[in-house]
Amino acid sequence: MTLIAKKLNPEIVIKVQNLRTQFGRTTIHNHLNLKIHRGEILSIVGGSGTGKTVLLRQMLKLEQPKQGSITIFGVDINHATSEQVAFFRSRSGMLFQQGALYSALSVFDNVAQPMRELRILPEALIKDAVYLKLNMAGIGPEHAQKMPSSLSGGMIKRVALARALALEPDVLFLDEPTAGLDPDSSESFVSLIQSLHKELGFTVVMVTHDLDTLFALSSRIAVLADHHVIAIGSVEEVIQYQHPFIKEFFLGARGRRALTVLDKDNYGK
Repeated sequence: MTLIAKKLNPEIVIKVQNLRTQFGRTTIHNHLNLKIHRGEILSIVGGSGTGKTVLLRQMLKLEQPKQGSITIFGVDINHATSEQVAFFRSRSGMLFQQGALYSALSVFDNVAQPMRELRILPEALIKDAVYLKLNMAGIGPEHAQKMPSSLSGGMIKRVALARALALEPDVLFLDEPTAGLDPDSSESFVSLIQSLHKELGFTVVMVTHDLDTLFALSSRIAVLADHHVIAIGSVEEVIQYQHPFIKEFFLGARGRRALTVLDKDNYGK
């Protein structure tokens, strides 16, 4: 298999250095290092307990590592002021695994919530922006007043994506974006992310275990094992690394099927 390498933007948006994460006596990360470039889709994979989502939450300053630094837009967020953290979060969007919509708020109000938190935008502007974001996520205005409990899994993901895009983020974090979706909904959602990424040019940091999603979206893949990043690069580069997890995950039956589809998509063979 030969894949065309994608040229990386030299600008580093996120830099993780010597990260150590520990819960009690359990070490999750140790000497973890990672650089994420502007405009790429960096996917994080690893076995159960390797701290994929924990790492994502640390990048959002929702959790604190034991040691090490996470520099985003040139600022170490673990030593940032409250104003710097607020500014960083205004430039970031997060799509949680289950959508994490507010059950008591309508679709419209869920998407409006990040804008209203800023306390600087007039309601008329928020209204226009909400309908724009819903349209970008493939949701018509007729769904705006629905409650989350009446939405399908695919719709919940799209509303959550619209909310993540509410502040026009430079970095979009995705935690298992296609988890729980049927194959057709998953493929449609992946296509939506692809088109938005191409149109808006944001950086994406994604955690996923779904091989089809992984191969369809990733510019690079970072593999977590043994408490740190053991391999990073294109699909072709990563699968050359000799490690039991990589062999099982990428080169098992499911992985080989997904790689075959990827080859056909790239070269029509």
